[in-house]
Parts: sequence; C-alpha cells; structure tokens
Amino acid sequence: MKTEEPKNEEIVKKVSVPKTATDVQRFRLQKLLKNPEKPVFIPEKPEERLPRVFRPPEFVRNIWGSSAGAGSGDFHVYRGVRRREYARQKFLDEKSDKQKLDEKFQERLVENKAAAITRTAKKRAKRQKKKMKQKAKKPKCTENSSGNNKDEDTEGSEKEESDLENQEAICNEEGNIKAASSVESPQDGDSEGSS
Repeated sequence: MKTEEPKNEEIVKKVSVPKTATDVQRFRLQKLLKNPEKPVFIPEKPEERLPRVFRPPEFVRNIWGSSAGAGSGDFHVYRGVRRREYARQKFLDEKSDKQKLDEKFQERLVENKAAAITRTAKKRAKRQKKKMKQKAKKPKCTENSSGNNKDEDTEGSEKEESDLENQEAICNEEGNIKAASSVESPQDGDSEGSS
C-alpha cells in the first residue's frame, strides 16, 4: 500500500472569500498595511464639465431657413433641439439651487460660530463671577491685614472700612481656632502618656 504524504514543496494557501462589506474593507486594509511604504493613489476630484449644450459645435450643419417648409425629417431635428434646450435649462436650475444651498450653509456656519462665541463668553463670565464670589467668601489672612497700605491712594469710604474690619475679624477668628487646635494637641499627647 502506498501512503500519500503531503509534499513539502507545495504551499497551501487558505483562500478566504469576503462575505460581508466589513470583510471586504478588512481585506483592503490588510493589503494596504502589508507594504506601508508603498504610496497610495488617491484620485483627484474631476473638474465639473459643462454639458454639451454649452459647448456648441464649430460647424452647424442643419440651418433652418425662414422660407423653408417643414419636411418629414424636421421633426427629429426639432426634437433634438428641444431635448438639448431642456437639458440646458435643467443644468442652470440645478446650478442655481446648488449655489443657494451653499450660501445658506455658509450663513448657517457664521451664525453657529457667533452663537458659540456668545455662549462661551457667557459661560466664562459665569465662571469668573463664581470664582470672585468664592474669593470674597474666603479672604486671605495676611500679616498686613489692617489695610494701611501707603502705596495705594484710596479714599476712606465707609464700605471699604467695614470690609476691612470684617476681614480682620475673620482672620482673628481663624487665628484663634488655629491657636486653640495647636494647644489641644499636646494636651491629648500628655493624657495618653500618663495613662
């Protein structure tokens, strides 16, 4: 009996057939990624050619005279002329519709951009207002909180004086709280050591 042994020389390739659109796309991407240095051909958008109606021939062969009678073959000529005229009018209508849509789109872009700018400005103002409120609620206590700054020329209005007094009172309260907490912590340590 002869046993069939696979030949080492034969290379068996698995052929996979794409079954869905995603398979087709995956195979195309794999093919592109096999050699990434190979340049990819990307076709340019073709120029928009005018229809034949706008490119008339150099020689017009069928010229209708004013005195000629309508023959049996003139209907076909008339039909061709009519068809070309309708095609020309259709092209002009489509072109004007496209221009109107482009203009509307550009206007909408400008409006959206302006609306976005106003929205961001409004939100920025809101954030800054919130930030200022937080700063007003938590004044920073400094050593020179009495407000005796000789560099600034300020008029001693009652409002500014009351604000300074409020800030001093808050700073003093914070200082008392800090001092009390620092005093309490060593006592807790002594009580634990004695027990």
